[in-house]
Amino acid sequence: MPGTLIVNARLVNEGREFDGDLRFANGRITHVGGQLSPQPGDQVIEAGGRWLLPGMIDDQVHFREPGLTHKGNIASESAAAAAGGLTTFMDMPNTTPPTLDADALEAKYQLAAGRAWCNHGFYLGASNDNLEAVRRLDPRTAPGIKVFMGASTGNMLVDNPDTLDAIFREAPTPIITHCEDTPTIDANLALFKVRYGDNIPVECHPDIRSREACLKSTQLALSLARRHDTRLHVLHISTADELALFQRGPLVGADGVRKRITAETCIHFLRFDRGD
Repeated sequence: MPGTLIVNARLVNEGREFDGDLRFANGRITHVGGQLSPQPGDQVIEAGGRWLLPGMIDDQVHFREPGLTHKGNIASESAAAAAGGLTTFMDMPNTTPPTLDADALEAKYQLAAGRAWCNHGFYLGASNDNLEAVRRLDPRTAPGIKVFMGASTGNMLVDNPDTLDAIFREAPTPIITHCEDTPTIDANLALFKVRYGDNIPVECHPDIRSREACLKSTQLALSLARRHDTRLHVLHISTADELALFQRGPLVGADGVRKRITAETCIHFLRFDRGD
């Protein structure tokens, strides 16, 4: 089948940088190597040493559909993602209504049909009262279950200890968490309201949504995951104290064993701090 051959590129793949060629056809990469020859009918593109990178995957987007489309929608936001080099996105469940059962999940896929510009998946959300939906989730329909262990929109905060334990014990997919301890945040907020009323300076934000609130919630998530051998991914950690809780090293070790617990951060957390 005729395809496209990109020659003389600077390729990045699987942790390596190297000069070479890449051929793809029918939407899939067929060959990566050096001095590849075009097949009959191929279009040949001369890269001239330019970088050729894999499409990026964004595992946490908020495309706001359904219910909040005055902010954005699946079509507009996935087009922006594709323009920025993303080829896959995974959308969060805190929409209106929230994605808390199989019907709501299927409705989002229907909304995306013919409109999403990238490969995509939609998370099922957890709450204090949808444990049965979590148990019944078909792993083929969602990349994971999003658990807000800190305050979120609607009824998506999961703060019932028994429910939280059951979700970690019985989830049929990886669990994706937002970790902030809401009681700690609420206590901090009350103190600052006594001092400032409703006009709390923005500089107080890191004292309200504090390091301690993040650390306490992340420690809880890790303890539950280790107790139940859950596949856990903690989103947007923001402190070095949290980072120190995770095992260092590659995702897949030299023995071929893949980590069960992982985390990520955000670029702005690496670039800015209270002083900015």
